[in-house]
Amino acid sequence: MSQNKWSEKFEEHEVQALLELENFIASNPDPRELKRALAVRMLIKGICRETIQNILGVSSPFISKWKINYALHGIEGLLLNYQGSQGQLKPEEQSEIIQWLTNKDHWDLSALENYIAEQYQIEFQSKTSYYRLFKLAGISWKKSQKKNPKGDEELVKKKHQEICETLEEHREAIESRKLVVYLIDECHLLWGDVCGYLWGKRNQRIEIPLVNEREKQTYYGAINYLTSQFVLREYATANSENTVAFLKDLQSLNPEARHLIIWDGASYHKYKEMKAYLEEINLGNKKDEWPLTCILFAPNAPEQNPVEDIWLNAKTWLRKFGTRLSSFSLVKWFFNFTIQQQSFDFPKLHKFGDFQPTFS
Repeated sequence: MSQNKWSEKFEEHEVQALLELENFIASNPDPRELKRALAVRMLIKGICRETIQNILGVSSPFISKWKINYALHGIEGLLLNYQGSQGQLKPEEQSEIIQWLTNKDHWDLSALENYIAEQYQIEFQSKTSYYRLFKLAGISWKKSQKKNPKGDEELVKKKHQEICETLEEHREAIESRKLVVYLIDECHLLWGDVCGYLWGKRNQRIEIPLVNEREKQTYYGAINYLTSQFVLREYATANSENTVAFLKDLQSLNPEARHLIIWDGASYHKYKEMKAYLEEINLGNKKDEWPLTCILFAPNAPEQNPVEDIWLNAKTWLRKFGTRLSSFSLVKWFFNFTIQQQSFDFPKLHKFGDFQPTFS
């Protein structure tokens, strides 16, 4: 199924799904189910995450979890999967769970939690109890860490200070929205990105059928440093032409404001059409009045850019549900669904200073 056909199919059911959600909320469900449903409804209606967190007293991961559960399972994904409270497994029940784990080809923590809740009406207070069951079943979890050997820590610190000072110098303009600051990055999504770490039997591979693991989609993403709103756009590839198109799109969102772009030193951020566009749009203006200004992060330091964390979060969700995404069109839809038009709030977004909008 193509991306367009999938989108059309999703839109056909959207109204009915929202009506079912409203009816579920009106049915006076369990308070925990109600909180999940309200979070999803508010998110669908375009209410930013920060507002939802303040109103419902929930965390951002809570909102993400139930949004995706609802997308995959509908109303059933919001229901309590158990009756009663915490308890202890009997020896024979523990043996049954270990056998269940042994018979499966792949695992994730939520599946184990749901299975125990449904079969034995037990939900452990600590994740350690679930991890112990994995260990008893001979299932392990391993993950490597990556480090760029070309990174210069001193240069990273210096560039961080420069960016902080630049933003602080323009605080009044930023908080009054006369200067819009975007942190930008590109993501090249491959079908093979659904292959990640899962709970599995030792010395046994977990296989996900992929027709073409190199099939890919390029995304440009920008987060507004003041509002934390994320803008996502699809392009055939990352080049100077598409970079200019993306910047024009961003400028159209705040046509009266000047824009400050912070990104890495990719060639398509600096040369060809991009260089010509900067010269054209800033011609005849003083530097502090340029409609569009670009500054760079330190080289070989992707950890400076919070957008990298947003890509990572989306790909983590992809890997978690990779066995259910049977086509690349579904992979792209799910990737979009996890981050499109979201407002994010995590510590790294404030690493260059805290800014609050002012209104005249």
